[in-house]
Amino acid sequence: MRALPSYSPWLAKRGIEPVGAPFYNYRRINMSQTLDVEAGVPIAVPVSGEGRIEIGTLPAGKFVTLDWVGHYDGLMGATAMLIGWTRLTQTELDMKTAGEDDFFACRLEIYETDPSAEPDPEKWRTTLAFKVKG
Repeated sequence: MRALPSYSPWLAKRGIEPVGAPFYNYRRINMSQTLDVEAGVPIAVPVSGEGRIEIGTLPAGKFVTLDWVGHYDGLMGATAMLIGWTRLTQTELDMKTAGEDDFFACRLEIYETDPSAEPDPEKWRTTLAFKVKG
């Protein structure tokens, strides 16, 4: 999680300006076995040249979000609260359940705070977003 800000000098050297906060995109998540992760920063225009820059598109649709302020260790609890809220409101997430495992079509953790700029983990802000079914 803390490695993403290290991309900033590499991007700046090539004239690439991020236009938003870094994110981790969990396209498919199986809490006990599998975790497929994408990490990145949004940029305004495609770039070419050396290095590994891939342009991707996140799935379209509606997302339900929750803002979390505090250390990353609390995100599992925040995720459980968000899922509890979706059940109470009968909001269906784009996911499949197989036994005890959940497979989400798209789950994002968007890290709004750079830990190197804000050393107090109780002030770190993260946005969780889950794709809604439909």
